[in-house]
Amino acid sequence: QVQVVESGGGLVQPGGSLRLSCAASGSIFSINAMGWYRQAPGKQRELVAAITSGGRTNYADSVKGRFTISRDNAKNTVHLQMNSLKPEDTAVYYCNAEGLSGYRYYERQTFDSWGQGTQVTVSS
Repeated sequence: QVQVVESGGGLVQPGGSLRLSCAASGSIFSINAMGWYRQAPGKQRELVAAITSGGRTNYADSVKGRFTISRDNAKNTVHLQMNSLKPEDTAVYYCNAEGLSGYRYYERQTFDSWGQGTQVTVSS
């Protein structure tokens, strides 16, 4: 079992900043990628940013230049620094982690775990 927990959401004015954090825990052998997704009311969940264990990043066009994803492999954590926030960034933000679980080789299996989500509201 691998658990993922997000923190750091809240209410911020347009142009402001927020930092989201996510920690994965459990019987983790390795994490291939961690990422942030968001879902606004009435819309589908979409990728915001993702980062591999090697540090390769991928961003949605709508957040490039404003959001920065970073990762601490030793602590199994990922952060999303969000600057110049806009009302259209309002959504529930979800953290995702995928990799291999199981400390013993015969216990290894893939996992794809999601957090419960954290609300980000950008409004004046």
